[in-house]
Amino acid sequence: MQLVVGRIGRPHGLRGEVSVEVRTDDPESRFAPGSALSTDPASAGPLVVESRRRHSGILLVKFLGVADRDRAEELRGTMLVIDSEEIPPPEDPDEFYDHQLIGLAVVTPDRERVGEVTDVLHHGQDLLVVRRDFGEVYVPFVKALVPVVDLDEGFLVVDAPEGLLDPDAAV
Repeated sequence: MQLVVGRIGRPHGLRGEVSVEVRTDDPESRFAPGSALSTDPASAGPLVVESRRRHSGILLVKFLGVADRDRAEELRGTMLVIDSEEIPPPEDPDEFYDHQLIGLAVVTPDRERVGEVTDVLHHGQDLLVVRRDFGEVYVPFVKALVPVVDLDEGFLVVDAPEGLLDPDAAV
């Protein structure tokens, strides 16, 4: 599975540097000089980091072979991606990457299948987006509501209060 670690923004200067919207928690290693990054669209890459620096809080990256502003402008909007296999598993057993959760079956404590995780939102509180037959519901990703995540078996348990998984049934 391809994971986005950055998006190329506008050029900076005349020598091919570009701004990068960082979408990884480890930009120092992902954008280290010599790192090769796949791209979406694939025809734009792979791109090899020549150098990187911070300027006014923005990550600026120079890629090998991108020597001028025109070539840098051609890359604008390109997604920088890595393969999920390149990411080591989290050290904490209660920590998960979004791509590990997406696609898991959602079951009740009685193991009744009630949906599937389609996305993970990070808006102050991590929320699982669960697709149900009637639409989507949002489940706060906290131990009290999601006591079991079994990646090997491909499911997670949601111990939901009444109305969380079926808002129309709420009292």
